[in-house]
Amino acid sequence: MMKKLLFAAVAVFAFGFTNAQETKFGAKAGLDMLSAKADGAGSVSATGFYVGGFAEFGIADKFSLQPGLNYHAAAKDGVDFNYISIPVLVKYTIAEKFNLLAGPSMFYSLESNDDDKTRFNFDIGASYDITENLFVDPRYSLGLTGDTKVSHFLIGVGYRF
Repeated sequence: MMKKLLFAAVAVFAFGFTNAQETKFGAKAGLDMLSAKADGAGSVSATGFYVGGFAEFGIADKFSLQPGLNYHAAAKDGVDFNYISIPVLVKYTIAEKFNLLAGPSMFYSLESNDDDKTRFNFDIGASYDITENLFVDPRYSLGLTGDTKVSHFLIGVGYRF
């Protein structure tokens, strides 16, 4: 039920701004360094990748909304970490090519033996526009919910179509 409400809210919020300013679509991929820490137990770190797409809706002169859909994969010592993530980031342009990013993200585990499949994180990061279409975007996604908090350090490259 919660997932359906979140998807509906993201869709209404995102598509409500399509007429406000310029709308762009794109793809991004990169490195995913994750850390999973269970309550009262140790932590596990793994390195993998992510790949996905995004839309960018202009809201105001320096603000845009950037919802996305990504697939993440990593493995360590026979443990697989496979997620679908839905970040909903606000992008603020602080200089001509530099931007700040922040917002919530939902991670859904694709592992069938995971009891706590849906987790919520808070993302914060930046992006640098190499060209008008090509950019790099490092960000940190802090795990907020679940018995096992999974945080991600993401370094990606993206392309706006």
